[in-house]
Amino acid sequence: MIHYISAEHLTIARVEEILTNGYKLMLSDDAKQRINHCREYLDRKMEDTQNPIYGVTTGFGSLCNISVDKENLSQLQKNLMMSHACGTGERVPSEIARLMLMLKVQSLSYGHSGVQLVTVERLVDMFNNNIIPVVYEQGSLGASGDLSPLAHMCLPLIGLGEVEIDGEIVDGATMMQRMGWEPITLCSKEGLALLNGTQFMSAYGVYSIINARRLSRWADYIGAMSIEAFDGRIEPFEHNVHAIRPHNGQIETAKAVREILCGSEIIKQPKKHVQDPYSFRCIPQVHGASKDTLAYVAGILETEINSATDNPTIFPDSDEVISAGNFHGQPIALAMDFLAIAMAELGNISERRVYRIISGVRGLPHFLVVNPGLNSGFMIPQYTAASIVSQSKGLCWPASCDSIPSSQGQEDHVSMGSNAATKLLKVVQNTERILAIELMNAAQALEFRRPLKSSACIEAIHSAYRKIVPFVDNDTVMYPYIAQSVKFLNDYELAR
Repeated sequence: MIHYISAEHLTIARVEEILTNGYKLMLSDDAKQRINHCREYLDRKMEDTQNPIYGVTTGFGSLCNISVDKENLSQLQKNLMMSHACGTGERVPSEIARLMLMLKVQSLSYGHSGVQLVTVERLVDMFNNNIIPVVYEQGSLGASGDLSPLAHMCLPLIGLGEVEIDGEIVDGATMMQRMGWEPITLCSKEGLALLNGTQFMSAYGVYSIINARRLSRWADYIGAMSIEAFDGRIEPFEHNVHAIRPHNGQIETAKAVREILCGSEIIKQPKKHVQDPYSFRCIPQVHGASKDTLAYVAGILETEINSATDNPTIFPDSDEVISAGNFHGQPIALAMDFLAIAMAELGNISERRVYRIISGVRGLPHFLVVNPGLNSGFMIPQYTAASIVSQSKGLCWPASCDSIPSSQGQEDHVSMGSNAATKLLKVVQNTERILAIELMNAAQALEFRRPLKSSACIEAIHSAYRKIVPFVDNDTVMYPYIAQSVKFLNDYELAR
């Protein structure tokens, strides 16, 4: 299966489809034409003008006023890539590094970057052959683009850096030998085009959104199972309640829970209690607000991945080469900080439901075991969830409200979008673990409602879950069950 890189709007759903189904990439004819047209224009422009062009005939950053001789322009671009590869910390996950390749190809395909066609095609070849550049999490300020991580991503183009091939880490020269390739000889502007841009931030953001969408759906299903386990009421989910406060996410969540619990014997039985705690009663309002945030942030990220984000920006048809700031990550930095808060709240309310379920009320035994005291039961999984919730709260401090000047003050305001992106992923992963712990508790508690049955939907999930995580009669080692629960959230296909 082939996905053609073109000017057609690239959606996050399409990105997920490409990654999940193993699509190969190919440049469309239009994309090739735009890339060649821009490169040819830039070559002519350099011959026709005596004026310096930033990053093309000059140094970079605060060195922008130093001109470089024509015979050294290729070396200038190579020097840029080598000197800027200063990443450190944890390695970027392979699936995100591979997504960076795709998003960089997309951005270069618009014909405003001045790269050679052969350079873009080599990035496509790396993606298609599952050659994963070794990139590190730390090193980008999120303005001037993701300079350091993109330098690591692109060093293999010139036979340097490191890549992963079939699970083995090799250097760029070895990659060239194995693939029968020659290193790319960079032309003017190319190093800057490759290193400027927001593809590190964007790849983390897109990957986080793909997983956040999945977890948002799971939160509704797991929350519904907890409602059943806690013998909760359905009235707070009735449509009339939400029609008079019509936030889209709120309405969507209430409808989802009604549908998930349709046909349940437990939800229909008479209730002794008049109200449920907020963590149950306000699921539409809290889960819904996170859904609305997710929709907003997805829109911002889709705009970003359909944009040219390097500098200077080249406009062949209007004969302009403009040094500007499309590499600045502020638009997505703010959005990713926002999404981190929204995902942390899904985890926050999930842990509160866990706390209620193990509290020994509404006919449930303390800590969800028949013989509490001798058995601690599900006491400590709630501790674990609470610990993770607290960590996520700390990660919600916005990275985008910070800025540290760099490059001798030339780059005097930066977005820190890279930090917003990497901590967003950590919050998403934390939320997944919290929801997995809630599922483990809700599934255990549901057993104490027998012989009453929940809805067909919930019973199907419960039955599938029981194949990997058993009912706990007496204390046992619990951490493998948490790990299996996380895996279940990734493997089980929810009904559409």
